[in-house]
Amino acid sequence: MIHHIEIYVSDLEKSIGFWTPFMERLGFESERWSGGMNYIYGDTYLCFLQAPPEHLSAGYHRKRVGLNHLAFHGKSRAHVDEMAAWVKTQGHTLLYEDKYPFASGPDYYAMYCEDPDRIKVEVVAPREA
Repeated sequence: MIHHIEIYVSDLEKSIGFWTPFMERLGFESERWSGGMNYIYGDTYLCFLQAPPEHLSAGYHRKRVGLNHLAFHGKSRAHVDEMAAWVKTQGHTLLYEDKYPFASGPDYYAMYCEDPDRIKVEVVAPREA
């Protein structure tokens, strides 16, 4: 079981603007602290921190060594659809929109988007019986 994951971001306030409503829609609680923001679900949390200025120029890209994407469980297909609609109405990038919701195959119902630093985020519906 994962205890926590920390991710540096280029603009903490901008990231909080995306991640707080996103994570709350997934059932996470938010906790602001002096160095960043935590999103808590049970005993696991995701922490976002401001990257040090001397490291900002390198930028982020999911195809480089490191994190490719974060995937979360959706409650249902309707929940995944709600998440996708929220992403679009908030002006964030919805990935693979032309193949939505089956971009990863006919039995895999998911939405993909990018956060303000272009970190790929996925929400997957449970398999239907």
